Amino acid sequence: MADKGGKKIIAQNKKAFHDYFVDERYEAGIVLSGTEVKSLRAGQVNLKDSYCEVKNGELLAVGIHISPYEQGNIFNRDPLRDRKLLMHKREIMKLHGLVGQKGFTLVPLSLYFSGSYVKVEVGLCRGKKLYDKRDSDAKRESDRNIERFTKNKHADF
Repeated sequence: MADKGGKKIIAQNKKAFHDYFVDERYEAGIVLSGTEVKSLRAGQVNLKDSYCEVKNGELLAVGIHISPYEQGNIFNRDPLRDRKLLMHKREIMKLHGLVGQKGFTLVPLSLYFSGSYVKVEVGLCRGKKLYDKRDSDAKRESDRNIERFTKNKHADF
């Protein structure tokens, strides 16, 4: 699935959009081994329960599951290891301050290839309450019904 600007999306974290309001989005590089990149090219990644945290001035992605590459043998790494994200120090410190003070959380929203590099879209998110989730589900369902109705109406002519 190719996107504008040479981006090829590998995986998206749909659960994040269900559980959080995304206030801001940031792009970050990610440190990977060779077999992990081959696994990503095969689309064997899961972002479902992942999050980001700042430790010792570094931004780490925790819980991203990249399945071991089948022909990787001894070069395969632990599928759930913490992976370092690459951002400017100023941006990392700004995000660390926001997460610490205002109750935000950092969540990986998607993984994609930008040229030959793997990038992560990190979202600065606020948690949704149960009633917020119900509202967004109801809105999505009503939009679907409206689209279905207009589609059928145009098919009659």
